[in-house]
Amino acid sequence: MSEKELPGDWTAWRDQVDLDRYDQRWAAMEAAGHNPHGEADLVHGLGPRSVLDGGCGTGRVAIELARRGLAVVGVDPDADMIDAARAKATELAWVRSGLEDLDLGRRFDVVVLAGNVIPYAADRAGVVAGCARHLETGGSLVAGFQLQPGWPTLDEYDAWCAAAGLELADRWSTWSRDPYDGGAYAVSRHVRPA
Repeated sequence: MSEKELPGDWTAWRDQVDLDRYDQRWAAMEAAGHNPHGEADLVHGLGPRSVLDGGCGTGRVAIELARRGLAVVGVDPDADMIDAARAKATELAWVRSGLEDLDLGRRFDVVVLAGNVIPYAADRAGVVAGCARHLETGGSLVAGFQLQPGWPTLDEYDAWCAAAGLELADRWSTWSRDPYDGGAYAVSRHVRPA
């Protein structure tokens, strides 16, 4: 996938972001005594052996999950992001691809989409379908994203998941599994039923 094919919202955000400073914000969060690994905590708590980190960015979540002993593959359409992730963890599998086009020839216990992957996708339903294709039976698609005007609603997201054969299992307002209260952020877990 070329840079030209990335959606406009993503390109506008990326044009403003220095990748070194982006990564430094997580280190600063940890240095201040805060946990920068909420996404990894939730995913690890589901007990998977294998995880596909979709929209992996610079690799923060994938690297943490691998550190915890999970088999992880990171996927992102942005070449600079994949290069940054690969530079930090050369031993992990990093794939430059859009999720809607992805065909790894294998399935995972969990596919995680952290960091507004769904809103930034050009083909949102296609991204969900691509993730669903890579889930084991009983596996979980876990996605967190902001809810704001012009971005997908939870009803839209649930419909894309249902069309891909997934069922809603849980919804929280944070990666720490606080109950969803109708706020401006949601973390959803959909499962591939047996």
